[in-house]
Amino acid sequence: MSTLARNQWYVAAYGREIGQELFSRTVCGESILFWRTRPGEVTAVSDRCVHRRFPLSQAPTRLVDDQVVCGYHGFTYGSDGRCVAVPGQARVPRTARLSSYPVVEQDSFVWVWIGEPERADATRIPRAPWLDRAGWTTVSGMEPLAARYGLLVDNLLDLSHETYLHGGYIGTPEVAGTPITTEVDEDAGVVYVSRHMDDADCPPFYARSTGLSGRISRWQDIEYTPPCLYLLHSRIAPVGSVPHPDGSDPDAFHVEVVYAITPETEHSTHDFWAVARDFAPADQEVSDFLAEQNRTVVLQDVAALDVLERVVATDPPGSQELSINIDTGGLAARRMLARLTESPEAAPAAVGSC
Repeated sequence: MSTLARNQWYVAAYGREIGQELFSRTVCGESILFWRTRPGEVTAVSDRCVHRRFPLSQAPTRLVDDQVVCGYHGFTYGSDGRCVAVPGQARVPRTARLSSYPVVEQDSFVWVWIGEPERADATRIPRAPWLDRAGWTTVSGMEPLAARYGLLVDNLLDLSHETYLHGGYIGTPEVAGTPITTEVDEDAGVVYVSRHMDDADCPPFYARSTGLSGRISRWQDIEYTPPCLYLLHSRIAPVGSVPHPDGSDPDAFHVEVVYAITPETEHSTHDFWAVARDFAPADQEVSDFLAEQNRTVVLQDVAALDVLERVVATDPPGSQELSINIDTGGLAARRMLARLTESPEAAPAAVGSC
């Protein structure tokens, strides 16, 4: 049985990745062809010619006036996937049409619907508005992961691993040593995990970017909407600082860490990451530092999860796996993902703008 949830929205790319040239990415085992039309809209169709299955992203296939001309036999398709010309005959077969995918460009991401097109509802796409919000600055990237996407979900829902895997970057002893609280909103389909550290060491990731040093107040509030979007609301402030009663928080630095967890196949994942901040918005040195640091952290996760995938794939069924208190968020996420997988008709509850 497939472990991939369908009738779901997934992030396929950053908007900046798609221009007026052919671009391909595999999502949930489906190879999809993208390009930006001359009016600027993103289109998505199957990356396989209906004639002999030639990948349309492969040269010498080319884009001519928003039409894709297959580089193998010349079948030509419009942006809606409909074939408009075939070689050697005037009549175009009625069934000559590429599968078309609903697409939404939002919060710097390009979302694609994997499943029955008529069920796509753009209002159900979870939001990450900081990624292109005025007053915030974002760095971002994507790393390929040779592991199933559930392993990355486990990893991100339990940040205690920062102490051990990411020491010297974002990890300090307090992360693993501080208990978490977990809440599950079954109606909205969201898992919340919080860890508030009132007196913690300031890791280099934040010390060099904010200028704080020594002991800090550090909050990590996770919001995960299965299957794809993970938000980490991070607050860093001098020890003793608390938000004002009016809701403002002028003494703190705020970082929004966003992951889009997109299955490529059953055993590989597109690991999209972004770090948005509300401080030093025009400081390129801070941007460069955070981009380099976060990519290093992501690559540390990738190395660990690639190893874990090989172990999980080869260990005998029923091998022991012990869960403890820090796993409550991850276990809740596993249950939600299992329900989405077992019920292909399921779609996530509507999620409002954050």
